[in-house]
Amino acid sequence: MKIAYFDTIAGIAGDMTLGAFLSAGVGLEQLRAGLGGLGVGGFELQASHVRRSSIDAVQLEVVVTEPPHIHRTLDGIRSILERSTLSERVRRDALAVFTVLAEAEAHVHQTTIEKVHFHEVGAIDSIVDIVGTAICLELMGIERVYSSPVRLGSGGMVQTQHGMMPTPAPATLQVLRDYPVVLTAHPYELTTPTGAAILKALSAGVLDDETIRVEHVGYGSGTGEFPALPNMLRLVVGELAMPSDEDHVTIVETNIDDMNPQLYPVLIDRLLGAGAHDAYLVPVIMKKGRPGILLSVMAPKAVLGRVIDLIYRETTTIGLRLLPVGRRKLPRRAVEVQTSLGPIRAKAVERDGREILAPEFEECRRLADEHGMPVQEVMRLLERELSLSTNSSH
Repeated sequence: MKIAYFDTIAGIAGDMTLGAFLSAGVGLEQLRAGLGGLGVGGFELQASHVRRSSIDAVQLEVVVTEPPHIHRTLDGIRSILERSTLSERVRRDALAVFTVLAEAEAHVHQTTIEKVHFHEVGAIDSIVDIVGTAICLELMGIERVYSSPVRLGSGGMVQTQHGMMPTPAPATLQVLRDYPVVLTAHPYELTTPTGAAILKALSAGVLDDETIRVEHVGYGSGTGEFPALPNMLRLVVGELAMPSDEDHVTIVETNIDDMNPQLYPVLIDRLLGAGAHDAYLVPVIMKKGRPGILLSVMAPKAVLGRVIDLIYRETTTIGLRLLPVGRRKLPRRAVEVQTSLGPIRAKAVERDGREILAPEFEECRRLADEHGMPVQEVMRLLERELSLSTNSSH
């Protein structure tokens, strides 16, 4: 599995994140072209190389030419994304980040997410930071995001459009609830609300004892220098592998008999979006002959707390069963394969010394839409072509 690991040496901010991706190999022109799909102007990208503690880092600046102090709502940003020509994944990831921000701002200011008016994070530079991050994740083929515990400055003050705020900013702390953080003695805003939301929305959590095969390393610089602290974010891109293809997860289960069934698809989507490996429903007959649903979720340690909170928030259950289990998996990796219908992402699984290719269903659906074909016809065609490709390589 290809992952991005953010090492928050001096926290994380949107411009640091984009700088780290550029340092790790994303081309500036690639990023500019991707952001062209956003369909908004009023900005230019400028990248430069700077030295932080003798380490070369990329500092990205979004030069804004739109009128200042434009306040946008979540619905307004959603409309921008829906009108764009960005990919479905980029739109989804970007909207997830803005939703996390809206929820945090609503809590801090005691209002609803519909009434939240983004100030700093609604400006075009923050929109570019968030959408640009989603574009870079797609460009590098990242399947999952992780981070170190997020480093926060404390004891200082920062100027915002709401006035002076203590560090960490209230919105930053609210965003990072239930996410591992480290409060440092540095009186600076190391982590911004935007940087915090990128991790909270897109990260599967922190790594424990997992092994990474490092492919790319990038350093994104923050603005200015701090004494005794290199002001930069480190990005590691690589393949995540588990020793002997074995790992341990927790099965979270509960029986539910009093919930509107229309809510279950949303619940499953949110559990998977939170980093659960799997989530499914089984119809059961409960006590007193009542029909019910068994909800079963498989979660890695890094996101277990988030999954538990999500179940309590999104369902009517008042209790859960936690079952630690081990898994043994066949080695697998994501690959890009050329087919008669165009390039697709596929899963390569090793079994009995052979590598077997299987198309991802979402890719089959995408090609079916692009070519006006039935999905099952696309699936049969790709399965036949991938089978021939596998046989020809042995």
